[in-house]
Amino acid sequence: MADRLWFLIPELIVLAGAVMCALAGLSTTAGIRRNVGFIACAFLALACISVPFVYTPERIATADSLLPHIGKYIKFFAALLGILLVMSAGGLMDRKYEHAIAKGKATFSALRTSGGEFHALMLLSIAGVMLICEARDLIWLFLALELVSLPTYVMVAISRWSKVAQEAAMKYFFLGAVSAALMLYGFALLYLATGTFVFTEMVDVFAMQRAEGGIAVVGQTGLLLAIFGLCYKIAAAPMHLYAPDVYQGASAAVTAFLAFIPKTAGMLAIILLCTLVGWEEGLPPVIEMALWVVAVLTMLLGNIGALLQTSTQRMLGYSSIAHSGYMLIGIIAGPPLGIVAVLVYLVIYGATNTSAFATLACLSRDGETVDSLEDISGLHKRSPLAATSLAVSCGSLLGIPPLFGFWGKLLLFAAGIAAGQLMLVLVAAVASAISAWYYLRLIGLSVLSSTTPRSDTVRVALRWPFVAAILSAIIALAGPLVLTNIVADAEQAVSETE
Repeated sequence: MADRLWFLIPELIVLAGAVMCALAGLSTTAGIRRNVGFIACAFLALACISVPFVYTPERIATADSLLPHIGKYIKFFAALLGILLVMSAGGLMDRKYEHAIAKGKATFSALRTSGGEFHALMLLSIAGVMLICEARDLIWLFLALELVSLPTYVMVAISRWSKVAQEAAMKYFFLGAVSAALMLYGFALLYLATGTFVFTEMVDVFAMQRAEGGIAVVGQTGLLLAIFGLCYKIAAAPMHLYAPDVYQGASAAVTAFLAFIPKTAGMLAIILLCTLVGWEEGLPPVIEMALWVVAVLTMLLGNIGALLQTSTQRMLGYSSIAHSGYMLIGIIAGPPLGIVAVLVYLVIYGATNTSAFATLACLSRDGETVDSLEDISGLHKRSPLAATSLAVSCGSLLGIPPLFGFWGKLLLFAAGIAAGQLMLVLVAAVASAISAWYYLRLIGLSVLSSTTPRSDTVRVALRWPFVAAILSAIIALAGPLVLTNIVADAEQAVSETE
């Protein structure tokens, strides 16, 4: 019991940070309220530092969770990238609130200007991702996934005076409820097939079924339903329909959070569930075929949808859908190389995607958020650093060598080829070629185009999102220098789990 609690130290630190942020947001002292973001970053940094001390080889040897080494990897990078996500939201709540007051849509209240509850919700969701790593049964896994999801529903709707945000939140919530029901039904069938909720016992039962001729149909059906429910978390087809509206309706900082944290949680949960059925020997054919179809649809629909957009956030929202399809290549390829590729790609995608959305978050026109493609036209003339940050992040998401994103896609494609999924990799290559149109369009608008009367009034209005965008862009540029270390950590996490 003591060892189990020891592994929960990073989560407990983040949860304590959530409580402190909520309390600081209620303070009557303006200085404390303004520093809620610093409090959140401090606790995330502390959680990040604690991970190597918690996950020592001696303690990992006694761990009874299914994937303890992957937990070490995920917790460290979730906390590290969480700092950038918190910085992306710095000052955002103040700006939206002040603009609402100026428009007569809200009345001033000192306790509503800090966004303390907003940062607390961010930390709660990050803690949920960490708790998935320590899941030992289906009940724990479901509760951890809901801890990831529930705060995000409120984060989307937190702009109380924005009708678009409220509409997006309602869509997000109702579709989330449907996906949770689908996932729960899948979990119930998995219990019916094995007679237990405990992961280690389920692994033994499925191994016996494989030895006797194959996994029971009810077990395969349960796994299929659970994965389809998780497709909502990662915004994969056909559960992706909510994403464009929600990503456009939410603020850029919230969209950056939604595009990474729930996606990480969903991918981690899929890895856990696939491990239950003896992944090393290959997934059941029906599961592999279903994932194949989902991956193809997700890559193609995401990139084709992005081509048709005039909203920058909506375009990047469709882009994030496509990236889920790329990551599913690693899931289909399976361990060890496929899972290493997924873990590395999550980190690369998280950093570069945050840079793109943080750049949008720092821009403003007369207190209003920037969303149209025309708004970023000629950005290099008003803010060369912001334009460079957006260009680097888009180049990395496209996979232009030698940027960070190129190596992530290379790992995924190599894993697919090694697993004999040549056709799937060819589809992914075509999808990447399609994405070149809108990524290069964003790059061209920001660093090559001239300003327009509309874009000339756009300025960098928020400091901390701007800093987050620059730091994330530096990661995209310098990331290849430490790529071997990240890959080595991911390989260690996977190899020691097997």
